[in-house]
Amino acid sequence: MHVAPVGGTAVQDHVALAEIELCGDLIIAASAAEDRLSLESIDEVLKVAETRERSAGGQ
Repeated sequence: MHVAPVGGTAVQDHVALAEIELCGDLIIAASAAEDRLSLESIDEVLKVAETRERSAGGQ
């Protein structure tokens, strides 16, 4: 069995961490909602409009 050395060798996948955070945000929103989240609500939680605005402004 191979055990990873302790300290200093951790690799962070920033894309994966961002996806995990977004999933967490969705779970929190879904648990607080009385009904299923609408597509518009999901877009709001994921900040889709803000992302689109940044993408459009940067081009």
